[in-house]
Amino acid sequence: MTPVIAFGEALVDMLSSRLGDDAGTGPETFTPYAGGAPANVAVACARLGVPSRFLGMLGADHFGDFLARELAAHGVDTSGVVRTRDSRTALAFVSRDADGERTFDFYRPPAADLLYRIEDLPARVFDRPAILHLCSNSLTEDPITQTTMRLAEMARRADCLVSVDANLRHNLWHDGHAEIARVTQLLDHAHLVKLSREELDYLRGDHPADAWLAERLAAGVRLIVITDGAGDVEARGVDLAFRVTPPRVKAVDTTAGGDAFIGGLLAMLAEDGIGGDWYRDEPRLRRALDIACRCGAHAVTRPGAYVALPTRADLEALRE
Repeated sequence: MTPVIAFGEALVDMLSSRLGDDAGTGPETFTPYAGGAPANVAVACARLGVPSRFLGMLGADHFGDFLARELAAHGVDTSGVVRTRDSRTALAFVSRDADGERTFDFYRPPAADLLYRIEDLPARVFDRPAILHLCSNSLTEDPITQTTMRLAEMARRADCLVSVDANLRHNLWHDGHAEIARVTQLLDHAHLVKLSREELDYLRGDHPADAWLAERLAAGVRLIVITDGAGDVEARGVDLAFRVTPPRVKAVDTTAGGDAFIGGLLAMLAEDGIGGDWYRDEPRLRRALDIACRCGAHAVTRPGAYVALPTRADLEALRE
């Protein structure tokens, strides 16, 4: 089985007690949940029985202790986690509307995860084939961008599969909008790209969607997966194009839905191995995406991130 290595931010999601415009009968409270998109993916894979490792930096503070414990408790290898006193662990205050859709207020930068450098990388991390998972939240400042791009290059040279989830959070960027050229550069370092329909529309700008996707495939991306909320998931490759319909569920909190989805997809690819032309095997990809959809559907029916991610038993229950 191929291990999954996720790099980037682990942070604490402070989930509001209120839904939508409901002021409630008392003060608004916030419950801490362990989160952070790449960390969520590492946990998603571990909960599905796939060996996973998280690389990143946490503050030497209470919230960093909390995240380190939670990652380990869910079976993630934390030997690549670095602690620092130079900055605090990031926080995200999460509000939800009546349909469980969320908005984030980030307390980052400054944050510990932005201080990770290539010198912090564990020795021999890519000595065996692995899946490296990244997202655009590690592109918001120049130094962490350099680390992220270098990791992608190292992984590709080591014959690893590089996965990138666009996962755009515009309010993390200094001018309030993700830098399209920088995000696109990272996407073009990947073999597998996951993005939402909204992210596709933002990144392509005035380019027709089909032409923009063709450019990514020409750059070396092997598979592009496009999600659309509760709608169909679209898969695009050089020689394939198909759709998968996710299960219908009532969303409570969509915080971990996308991370559960890509975690499920990577877990299925890891289980079958990444050798050969995995990206041309439509039956295999259909099965993997069906499971990924069930992972995402399960996650949005529960609050929080790590705690909402499914196990194999959860997926079997959802099938029934």
